[in-house]
Amino acid sequence: MGACKFVLKAVTGTIMAAVMGVSAAQAPALLLFGGHSHDKFLGCLNCSEHDNGSVCNEYGSYGSGYNSDSIWNSYGQYGSSYSSLSPWNTYASDPPVIVDRDGRFYGYLTANAYRPKRTEIKGLVALTDAAEKFNDLDKLREAFCRR
Repeated sequence: MGACKFVLKAVTGTIMAAVMGVSAAQAPALLLFGGHSHDKFLGCLNCSEHDNGSVCNEYGSYGSGYNSDSIWNSYGQYGSSYSSLSPWNTYASDPPVIVDRDGRFYGYLTANAYRPKRTEIKGLVALTDAAEKFNDLDKLREAFCRR
């Protein structure tokens, strides 16, 4: 158990350090869209935790572990490690896309390291890689959102 906590802390540090590049004030809002047509808004990855659209607002639709469309709901189609639409599935065939408000594509948010066009944003790669190692989306959300 102690080793797991140590590794989670190390991953948390990696995520927080790397995400600083995507959460800086000058960075565009990184929006997540899922579904087979990528037309379902799943939240903003680098918006303030107080923003209603943020994946870090645990009281909002996109940051709640209870909302069926949240990436943090391990029983929902966008949060289950078994769903082909989830960023946490290491074999996902149709993971969410990351775009900005102008429609610029930043890659797929996916734990599938072999998925062409997987995002190259280091903090988000660290996030999906950490999800593969730990099966606790609440702790992962905490680590990611403590930037």
